Amino acid sequence: MPHTDAPDDWVDTLLLAGPGAEECLHLGAPLDRAALRALVDEQGERLTAAGLGPGGTVALRLPPSVAFVAVLLACWRLRAQVALLDHRLTDHEVDAAVARLAPQVLVRSAHRPTAALRGFAEVEPRAVALPGGRPAATGHALVQLSSGSTGPAKVIARTAADLVRELDCYRRLVDFPGGGDRVVLLSSVVHVLGLVGGLLNALHARAVLALPERMTAAGILATVAAGERPTTVIGVPFHAELLAGAADPPQLPWLRRMVVAGELVRPGLPAQFTERYGVPLGTMYGTTETGVIATDLSGALNPAKRPVHGMRLRLVGGELHLGADTSPYPGLDDPSRWADGWLHTRDAAELDEVHGLVTVLGRLDSQVSIGGLKVDLTEVEQTLSGLPEVREAVVVFAGGAIEAYLAAEPDADLSLVQDGLARRLAAYKRPRRLALLPRLPRTATGKLLRDPAALREAAAR
Repeated sequence: MPHTDAPDDWVDTLLLAGPGAEECLHLGAPLDRAALRALVDEQGERLTAAGLGPGGTVALRLPPSVAFVAVLLACWRLRAQVALLDHRLTDHEVDAAVARLAPQVLVRSAHRPTAALRGFAEVEPRAVALPGGRPAATGHALVQLSSGSTGPAKVIARTAADLVRELDCYRRLVDFPGGGDRVVLLSSVVHVLGLVGGLLNALHARAVLALPERMTAAGILATVAAGERPTTVIGVPFHAELLAGAADPPQLPWLRRMVVAGELVRPGLPAQFTERYGVPLGTMYGTTETGVIATDLSGALNPAKRPVHGMRLRLVGGELHLGADTSPYPGLDDPSRWADGWLHTRDAAELDEVHGLVTVLGRLDSQVSIGGLKVDLTEVEQTLSGLPEVREAVVVFAGGAIEAYLAAEPDADLSLVQDGLARRLAAYKRPRRLALLPRLPRTATGKLLRDPAALREAAAR
């Protein structure tokens, strides 16, 4: 990926610049750029008083809020390194992350955590100096912890220059929100899609960013309906499933599209969403390490996507590699993750060299051996999800056998699911166990939970 220099004042010139009376955020009430700049100034003074300065380290544990935005931008304006912690983490998890990252300052809410279905909160941030905190050992601006869904959580770091590069990629996408547009953000602001594709792009592109008061279908649709600007909804496939299943949605004349990322989309969902709302369900592919990699914002290429500007891709043994001049894993020397200028995604993919497209097939670690025969769990999962009786499916491998957990209608007939699988999959690919649940458990970020023990526990309730 090409290197793009970021100016020292990139927060002010790229994210906070613009007419003061111009609306930029709408979290329950409109907030213009002058008011946001004043809040950033205020938080900067508080952080400085807590001992944060250039080269310092800070961990943010705040729910989605105006305060989160102001504190984040203030930290970067002070040229500090920011580690983002999901506000839904337990105190035990936060303590473990703080022990691992050793920030000098922890910023958290002075009040109790926000309710689970709240889209945003009103909080009073409190900056606390931590004994034993260490200054930044690298020049990275952003530190994130991976979900750990494919192994132990990794520390992933990105420079300000890389964030600026990603914003430039979004700017070049004709169908992505720009000036005068509106974004209804459903993805978490502490993860890469919500942070860069949602929050930072909206500020940079001069679009208005809105968050629903409640993360229910009714709450999301009410937020979309409340604006009178061309509107894009950004979320994960779960949110698209939620909206596609909404009964009697309101007229949404300003809705232009929904864009989802984070995991593969169920077959049939794009058509179902478009039939319900008359707009495309676009998809994106990216990683925490690099941000956005490829997009299909119109839905016309599905399941293929077009790489964003400057992205270098190659296949090695069926695995997708991304060009990256430096490792995004500070302090970790693992050639299976990054080596010789290439990031190993551990995603299986196909590259269409003629048309310049990439199709992500699923995780390489989803391939298992049954009696010496290779089975792709993603293929089994997608086949199950495409059956009319099934809303969602998770397929895992445990104890030498394939298990499938299905979200289905209350009156779903399991024998019909089994018959459908028998017509579509060879016998050795079919799950030994099929369990029906009213809904599938999910992680805090909205991704389907894939821990076999937790799935069995949910099925036994």
